[in-house]
Amino acid sequence: MFFSDEEAVPGAEGPLVAVTFQRTPHKKQKYLESEPKALGVTQIALSVFYISSVIVMFDNSMFMVVEDLTHVIGSVFVIIAGSLAIAAQNLHLPTLKACLGMQVVACVASVINLIFSVQYVKENITHCSNSCQQASTGHYLAELVLINTALIAISVTLSAYCCKVVNCCSPGQRMPVITVQVPPAQQ
Repeated sequence: MFFSDEEAVPGAEGPLVAVTFQRTPHKKQKYLESEPKALGVTQIALSVFYISSVIVMFDNSMFMVVEDLTHVIGSVFVIIAGSLAIAAQNLHLPTLKACLGMQVVACVASVINLIFSVQYVKENITHCSNSCQQASTGHYLAELVLINTALIAISVTLSAYCCKVVNCCSPGQRMPVITVQVPPAQQ
């Protein structure tokens, strides 16, 4: 039996409360709030500057080859993470997941580089023979500490935004939507 809109049958209006589950369609846009292009370019630029600083220090015999290699490898990971942050602007879920993974790796690499830089500050300043050499070495090493601190902050920020998007946009996770239908008022 079919009813038109004008014919009202008591009790046929449907449930008063309906619960449905929907994916949040605009949740991926949350990643764009972090300005991934600007942060990715900053990560790449700081890493290139960091590598050039390490090369200058190596050229001036301030570091050993093995320690320099650790700095360079860590910085390459950060460059890759910055590139993925820029690429993830297309909001493709696998790219966002790759960006999240590389940002975590970049954060760990920057923390390791920071630890090495702080150790070098302690070791090399005490071994310098004159105050000019201490000042130049101290400034270079303080620069490395500052750069690594900035890279850690950028990696953590991008990781947090990637995590928000990856968590909410994966298949299977849906948010509940509760719809309350008010019965029509009788006239």
